[in-house]
Amino acid sequence: MNFVKFDNFYYRYKGNEEYALNNINLDIEDNKYKFILLCGETGSGKTSLIRCMNGLIPQFYAGFYKGKVFINGNDTVETSIANLSTDVGIVFQNPENQLISMNVENEIAFGLENLGVPPKEISRKINESASLTEIEHLLDKAPFELSGGEQQRVAIASILVLEPKMLILDEPTALLDPYMAKKIINLLQEIKEDKKITVLISEHRLDLILPFTDQLILMKNGSIIEYDSCEKVVNGIKFQNLNLNKPVIYSIFSKLKKKNLFDKKIPISITEAIKSLRM
Repeated sequence: MNFVKFDNFYYRYKGNEEYALNNINLDIEDNKYKFILLCGETGSGKTSLIRCMNGLIPQFYAGFYKGKVFINGNDTVETSIANLSTDVGIVFQNPENQLISMNVENEIAFGLENLGVPPKEISRKINESASLTEIEHLLDKAPFELSGGEQQRVAIASILVLEPKMLILDEPTALLDPYMAKKIINLLQEIKEDKKITVLISEHRLDLILPFTDQLILMKNGSIIEYDSCEKVVNGIKFQNLNLNKPVIYSIFSKLKKKNLFDKKIPISITEAIKSLRM
């Protein structure tokens, strides 16, 4: 069974003549937890695609659509955003926009309270989620007192506490310095392994994310142009031709291949690069 399924889906925002999404067909399997990178040039439709996965498109953002989107077998038009949020949890680019409570503990509890979870279970889940994201010391703090990286962790914790089957993040490191960005990516890898869930992330800092990536979705002009294993996509012509901020390792080995000085697959991490050069 496919956990995420787009079936010939088109969408354009109200007032726009061009489609933000064009004939999207995408199947993401269930029960195979992995790290998926959503990648494309600015304006390629990545955020719009993400908004479809919890019903914000078309339930919240007005516009014209045709085709179907199913999450865990549920039609996103017929299923409420609240119900979809128990299957797919989304953290958007600016975490501050998702934080509404007076302190972190209440923020994490908010979704559970709305679902009618008993108080003792809420307390247990808060402690578990706070421990995993390493924010136990922030539970009494107000969200506006926190740094960008801390706010990002709180936003992730408030989603994880609902125990979604998939965690989706839209540019989670965009507002972070390199050190904190790396910590967030490492945290997401830990969450994937600990919770056994699929993490789908839209990200421009490919040097940080590619070493962890299992599968890669490429988008251009509102369409998905490739979806396959990270190794296959990175070594393909479509990835090469996209105007992306490609990792230094990729650039180095691409030049070596063009000069016939390297004839293997392009590595996606320093460890792979060292191994390739020694073979």
